[in-house]
Amino acid sequence: MVVLHALSNFIDCDFVISDSTPSYWYEGRCLQSGDRLKLPRTSMSEAIAHGLMQQLAKNDCYSREGKMYGILLVELLNGEQRILKAFSGLLNGCSVVEGWVPPIPGRDEVALEEARTLAQLDAIKQEILSLKQLTERQQYETLSDDFEQQLQAMSDRHRHCKHQRQQKRQQICNILTPEALAIALEQLDEESRQQGIERRQLKRQQNEVLQPLQQLIAATDTRISELKQQRKALSRQLQAQMHATYSLTNFSGRSLSLQQLMPGGLPTGTGDCCAPKLLHYAATHNLKPIAMAEFWWGASSVNQDKIQGEFYGACIERCQPLMGFLLSGLRPNPPAPFPAREGGDVIPIIYEDKWLIAVNKPAGLLSVPGRYSDRQDSVLSRLRHLLPDGMMLVSVHRLDRETSGILLLARDRQTHRQLSQQFQQRQIHKVYEAILSGVAIAEQGVIDLPLWGDPENRPYQKVDWQNGKPSLTQFQVMAREQDYTRVEFTPLTGRTHQLRVHAADTRGLGITILGDRLYGCDAVTSRLHLHARELRFKHPQLEKTLYLQAITPF
Repeated sequence: MVVLHALSNFIDCDFVISDSTPSYWYEGRCLQSGDRLKLPRTSMSEAIAHGLMQQLAKNDCYSREGKMYGILLVELLNGEQRILKAFSGLLNGCSVVEGWVPPIPGRDEVALEEARTLAQLDAIKQEILSLKQLTERQQYETLSDDFEQQLQAMSDRHRHCKHQRQQKRQQICNILTPEALAIALEQLDEESRQQGIERRQLKRQQNEVLQPLQQLIAATDTRISELKQQRKALSRQLQAQMHATYSLTNFSGRSLSLQQLMPGGLPTGTGDCCAPKLLHYAATHNLKPIAMAEFWWGASSVNQDKIQGEFYGACIERCQPLMGFLLSGLRPNPPAPFPAREGGDVIPIIYEDKWLIAVNKPAGLLSVPGRYSDRQDSVLSRLRHLLPDGMMLVSVHRLDRETSGILLLARDRQTHRQLSQQFQQRQIHKVYEAILSGVAIAEQGVIDLPLWGDPENRPYQKVDWQNGKPSLTQFQVMAREQDYTRVEFTPLTGRTHQLRVHAADTRGLGITILGDRLYGCDAVTSRLHLHARELRFKHPQLEKTLYLQAITPF
């Protein structure tokens, strides 16, 4: 089976590296020496990965299920470079696929047990789905709503009657004889008692009808809970067997099972990710890793944190704990992750004084570090490493990772506070340039669509007239180039993904920004074509207006 591929299968022979700076590092500490070991993701490996994406886009079988894919650029003993490619888990139910790196050894030993367990897990899944679709659930909801409406109508009627009785009591107290008054008051009290009986009867009827359904639903929910526990136990049992048999080999020639590497236990799927597959194969076939890149392809992941065509680092739960062992034996180590300032900044500085600094952020780099270890590389972290006073820097605003352009940072708290106030009070003038993946009809205008970020579907933003925050964007068409439109955006508010949603939504321009996969652009391109081109603001200390520009790179 052919596993090593030529570079020409993925990139043009005349490909030129525009930037050799790694955009991410796969790293870990050697278990024996404690040395920090690293393998980069470079512009070359990203270009190769984009070539693989183009191949995946031509075959529907790769879009049926969302998953991670990866490539590893390796060097043969004769110095030639080749490419390995891998997918995480199974590809359409298969672990071995022609042209792809095979799974880590050990799976065959538990294949029979795995097939039996997977059949059990599927049966449990089907039973859970059936129990969740119990017809009595809908019946209970319908009857419960019906009784609530009856009780509400009865309460309204009784309240009205009570008000009338109170008025009648006040009226008859002064006009009836004591004997007649006593009889009339007794009649009113009896009416009140009868209405109380009527309410209790309806409540009793409600209980008699709903209680059996409640008991059935409760028993069903108990069964679902038991099945989930059973499913969890079966999965853990299978994973324990796999972890005991899966054997990883590093570049020192040492082999250990997953169970030996992580005796405390590992999450489901450990060992089936792209990075371990690629590195294990390279180590066992005398291939020297040069650079690696992993990306998501297919439908978005369940929690929407993975987007088709986006690059991702080693996952925290499954891959990162193995990196130190997998990379052991690699020599020499790559250079430090942050280049020295001499010879040109990785992040071009547009303006700098003792109070603030403005840079031209490249696309694909975070503005500030993220929560997890694979998202620490950012403008802020790089500048903190490069500049003598870097630890004092604070980002005044942010740009999306995929967006390039002017980013403003403060060098002290007072400047940060004053600039932040200007942003909040909309006193800072911002201009963006974008290319739309279609031809816009309107020449210019204002888009007024409130935006809301669903906490269950981050980072996706949508137009929401009820919950959304006011979002206002001016636009002006600059040029139409074949099937694309170059547009100038002036955001009057600063909501997350504001320009991207205002462009993509049919109530805005109805055309996605080129490269915006999150909002539906299918074109295979190297980046999001959105650039923060201009920034105009009042310098808090110099009391003068600064007008900054960064040339649009596309």
